Amino acid sequence: MDTVAAGVTQLRIKRFVNVYFIDAGTPGEWVLVDTGLPGSEKSIRAAAERLYGPGAVPQAILLTHGHLDHVGSALALATGWHVPVLVHPLELPYVTARALYPPRDPTVGGALAFASRFFPTQLPDLRDVAQALPTADAAVPYLPAWRWLHVPGHAPGQIALFRAADRTLIGADAFATTHHDSLAAVLLGRPQISRAGTPFNYDWPAAQRSVQQLADLNPAAIGCGHGPAMRGPAAAEALRRLAAHYPVPAQGRYIHEPARTDASGVAHLPPPVPDRLPRRAAALAGALAGALLLGWGAWRRRRQR
Repeated sequence: MDTVAAGVTQLRIKRFVNVYFIDAGTPGEWVLVDTGLPGSEKSIRAAAERLYGPGAVPQAILLTHGHLDHVGSALALATGWHVPVLVHPLELPYVTARALYPPRDPTVGGALAFASRFFPTQLPDLRDVAQALPTADAAVPYLPAWRWLHVPGHAPGQIALFRAADRTLIGADAFATTHHDSLAAVLLGRPQISRAGTPFNYDWPAAQRSVQQLADLNPAAIGCGHGPAMRGPAAAEALRRLAAHYPVPAQGRYIHEPARTDASGVAHLPPPVPDRLPRRAAALAGALAGALLLGWGAWRRRRQR
């Protein structure tokens, strides 16, 4: 665990994804932000008890968005703790099994895009515990010192959290605090402000606008969905540079036309672009199988002679 700022603790799950424990202002009261991968509930419960004492229970679980690495343990924790799961209304169709997110795009390139071909698409069904985050203002339930910001582009209802008093930012997957396109950097936790979630970004202009919105906050302490906590002027300056020079991939399904979503889910998808890797992998596998078969035949003939 790492302290991001006063009353904000980051827990890294399997060296890959972060969850956050945020004090609510009253001793013993707190909110869990995101829930990591499926099966993370034991680690999260243990961390909560180290922070808040035996039997610690949050007032609520708040999801920055509903992708599997953030919602994975939400159902197990919410039902065990008997607390609600709060999400932006635009995330409700996805976390309640009424809609699927825009399809991932492995053709944007990079290590994460390659690995995304093998990620499961099924999400936990939170319909019995999920509640819509109030949108009348930007107040965060149970956290009076915080406000939320809608930062789409990676997920339709993705939110970031900001505490103006000390300029603490929880940036979700609007960006990352590690080089998210490098598997080694993610696993080693090397600090670096970078774009996040390239194969899952369905609207690149919106993703860039979201980063610009967060950079304008000039955060003093930053925690994101992926990567270590970062603090100080250098981190804020790096975020401004990312916003000013946001790297859009040269290729991919959503580069020239974004997916469009509404309150019910996906309203329009651009056509997929050719994904040559599976065909190349199949050709390589066929060539390897042929070589092995020829070798085995030669070995048998030598044995028979």
